Amino acid sequence: MNQPDDTPNFESAMQELETIVKQMEMGNLPLEEALSQFERGIQLVRVSQKKLQEAEQKVQVLMQQQGQEQLSPLTDDENDA
Repeated sequence: MNQPDDTPNFESAMQELETIVKQMEMGNLPLEEALSQFERGIQLVRVSQKKLQEAEQKVQVLMQQQGQEQLSPLTDDENDA
């Protein structure tokens, strides 16, 4: 599944999103630019979520092929460890 040239990979999307967040947190962007950056940030979040879902589906398929259990979501206890 090839991605279009204008669709960033996960790592690039996250890096660009981090840059946008830092710029917006500084609070010195003009309104129009802030809105534009916010819109771009939403696009990057959607791309990243889609890529994570695709990766999870691939892992599920591989685990099923190996006869292993389904993945279960992490609980808060597991995240704190």
